[in-house]
Amino acid sequence: MPTRSRIPKRRPNRGRRIPKSILRQLIEQATVDAHDDAEQLVSFATMLDQRLAVPFQTSVLGTDVTVTRIDQSDDGHIVALCHRGRSRQRIPMLDLPLPDAAPKGAEWIEAFRRWARGR
Repeated sequence: MPTRSRIPKRRPNRGRRIPKSILRQLIEQATVDAHDDAEQLVSFATMLDQRLAVPFQTSVLGTDVTVTRIDQSDDGHIVALCHRGRSRQRIPMLDLPLPDAAPKGAEWIEAFRRWARGR
């Protein structure tokens, strides 16, 4: 009887665990002057835009893409603008897979994800 092959779960933080204390400090730094969730989201968008080194390469659904910019969508989500050739796609930052060699400033993505889960 053939066995079912198992697909290993992808661990988004594989090889780059950021201490929770550091993530808390980054969250505090991003949200210190923001009064509500909407202002905090704008603060994170600003921090990601300023601190995350773009462009960088990553893989989305097995396709190599280049992240060229961080933006906010019309519905308020923080998104990564991804390019492959002439094609462009906005990927929510919460869903963007990071490459094994994370770009400079990737700790801000992890801080944003932690903040978003805690709201």
